[in-house]
Amino acid sequence: MKRILACLLIGLVSPPTLALPQEAHVPGGIAIVEVPANTPDTLEAEFGGKPVYIERAGNGNRHLVIGIPLAQMPGEATITLTDTATHSALPSLAFAVIGKAYPEQHITLPADDKHVHPGPDELARFEREAKEQQTIYRRFDGSPAPWPAFRLPTSGTANPSFGRKRFFNGEERQAHLGMDIEAPEGQIVVAPADGVVVQTGDYFFNGRTVMIDHGQGLVSMLCHLSRIDVKAGDVVKAGDHIGRVGHTGRATGPHLHWTVSLNDARIDPLFVLPADGVPRDEPSRRAKTATNTRP
Repeated sequence: MKRILACLLIGLVSPPTLALPQEAHVPGGIAIVEVPANTPDTLEAEFGGKPVYIERAGNGNRHLVIGIPLAQMPGEATITLTDTATHSALPSLAFAVIGKAYPEQHITLPADDKHVHPGPDELARFEREAKEQQTIYRRFDGSPAPWPAFRLPTSGTANPSFGRKRFFNGEERQAHLGMDIEAPEGQIVVAPADGVVVQTGDYFFNGRTVMIDHGQGLVSMLCHLSRIDVKAGDVVKAGDHIGRVGHTGRATGPHLHWTVSLNDARIDPLFVLPADGVPRDEPSRRAKTATNTRP
């Protein structure tokens, strides 16, 4: 079924009942793997050397919720499991990754724009800021818990630009790693889910930015804000005011850029939103009985 998010006018809605996110076994997607019933509670899981979100439902069932990096190759992907009580390896689990070709996006900016051809000082600043943000993405705090309920952080027109290969004035740049929501300058931006504000800043490319830790390596980054109304350490609930829409940093006009990172993999924010009313064409392979392989 054709994906119809482009030019879809979407507004803020009440958070849904807690549930697992949408699943798509593609680069930039999410895999959900059920933990076998006989697995000890002292479980630790890793994918690509990064710790994995362990979802524990109210009935005691557990699922591994895994972000699939854009660079992940198609084929079988393995999750390693460890019993932290005994420091011993457990039988690993596996899921299949399906390839996906993302489209290109060509953007034209003024030839003298420093965001197109940054100088040595701007590049040094970008490297410092990238390391700062990377530290946040690699955080892993919290114990197994239900998956948080997500909502859109602002209302507006959402463009399905995640994963697009971007070209600025004909020169290839990093793929787009989030969702852009076109909205008026100054419109309120809210926390997309419960969490803790772990970083705020005014970055070279991202402009005024807020980063929220939702627990277990699940992080939101909201960029290009005109103002920031929270500070590091603030505990926020879904829907709490955190700032306002702007066009700071590298932006052609007012909009909100929303990045979601899971186990240090940037994923399409669309997958953490409720599926109601948003048809998808992504392949999904829920592992009801996961594939076991020996350690």
